[in-house]
Amino acid sequence: MNRVILFNKPFGVLSQFTDKGTEGSTRPTLSGFIDQPGFYPAGRLDKDSEGLMVLTDNGALQARIAHPRYKRSKTYLVQVEGVITEGALMALRKGVDLKDGRTKPAEVTRVDPPATLWERDPPVRFRKTVPDGWLEIAIREGRNRQVRRMTAHVGLPTLRLIRIGVGDWHLNDLRPGAWRWASETGA
Repeated sequence: MNRVILFNKPFGVLSQFTDKGTEGSTRPTLSGFIDQPGFYPAGRLDKDSEGLMVLTDNGALQARIAHPRYKRSKTYLVQVEGVITEGALMALRKGVDLKDGRTKPAEVTRVDPPATLWERDPPVRFRKTVPDGWLEIAIREGRNRQVRRMTAHVGLPTLRLIRIGVGDWHLNDLRPGAWRWASETGA
């Protein structure tokens, strides 16, 4: 049986086991949190994004999780800057035109601020004069910084991005920097 790890990636951590940046770079990586040989991330999560990463020790499973052809949804909690309008929500639901083409329609819902969310270090900037709000967005693509580019396109720049689900796997109460075993099917 293939083994699967669910990991809550903290803000600022690279979604790889080694830092292939500049010589002498000391950016935090997955190796500072997961000491299980033979595991590889199934997909990426930007350094400035947080939340669920799925890792596996099976290359075929890794491809089925990460490749857009398998249409596995990825769900995010997104804190955005600005007033969330019905027009912006409808645009995201229909798909928006980005520089690399039109996105597939997203599932988007306005949600209340999460009650049990951990503090981010460093904290998200706060401006008294600019409102913010939260969205739950599910996409089935995996373009570079896609959710951030989509929200910016509709006038709602992303302040904080937290992946809470990949297919049937969910973050639930997993704390930042912690991981747990999961089944191959996402149960």
